Amino acid sequence: MVKKIIVTGATGFVGQHTLKPLLNKNFEVHTFSRNRSLNIKGVHEHTVDVLTEEKKTQALFNEIKPSHLLHLAWTVEPGKFWSCRENLSWVRASLQLYENFVASGGRRIVSAGTCAEYDWSNLTSQSVLDEEESTLKPSTLYGASKLSLYQILSKAAEKDNISLAWGRIFFLFGEGEKPGRLIRDTVDKLLSHEPFATTAGTQIRDFMNVKDAGEAFAQLCDHDVSGTFNIGSGRPKKIYEILQEVEKQIGKKDLLQLGQRTMPPNEPLAIVAKVDRLKAIWPDFLNHKLEDELRDFIKWRMKQN
Repeated sequence: MVKKIIVTGATGFVGQHTLKPLLNKNFEVHTFSRNRSLNIKGVHEHTVDVLTEEKKTQALFNEIKPSHLLHLAWTVEPGKFWSCRENLSWVRASLQLYENFVASGGRRIVSAGTCAEYDWSNLTSQSVLDEEESTLKPSTLYGASKLSLYQILSKAAEKDNISLAWGRIFFLFGEGEKPGRLIRDTVDKLLSHEPFATTAGTQIRDFMNVKDAGEAFAQLCDHDVSGTFNIGSGRPKKIYEILQEVEKQIGKKDLLQLGQRTMPPNEPLAIVAKVDRLKAIWPDFLNHKLEDELRDFIKWRMKQN
């Protein structure tokens, strides 16, 4: 049986890193995007806006007849996506994608969720977020939209006998990262010999290289496991430790100004993923060090400048 997959958000931060892993797993890959072309050999690109072009989207599903759908498209502009009204539009569009997929004979859906679906209100420095035991209580429109979508899709998939996996993304960095995100901004400022003011950075976070996130989603597509999966590293790191490692590798001292910005109110002490479920389907899960990943990202940014 041909494994034929449609990837939405294929030119996005995560999406572009799923395509080669999917090809390596012998998928026939079709991408939906608004205009940008990636020119990857073996990938069938389709220009369509799934938010506004419902008839064209439906026609493409009927033409391609995918067995799989990897749904990553969403509005994630740094600093704005937490509360923007496009979250509501994406819930509506995602439900329509599901309807199109089922109508065209599809059987397996993998979709991107977020760690913001969890309750962040009472986390301690020792907290680890578990797919099966941690409380779900999003505090943002983004988190609530994602969680609501998962709850609807999981019930619909059960009724329609569709296999569904939901990947809750934690904190990512790496190639393709946009300005306005912490590690990208830190690297760019230090490479430009400019001071960069941050909070004290005592918060504990779970950072994963976006290439690994892309591989994680490809693994989920290639398995028939269902339910929720944390897409994170499982490596708890204090923010200041990560930023100091960047400073060390770039070799620019005294530009990183820790503690010069006020910590946001109600900032969670720790947001870290339990990753046992992901490890169970991915034999080579995260077999490299964060320090090496940061070094590779710094080299990538140097080439871009």
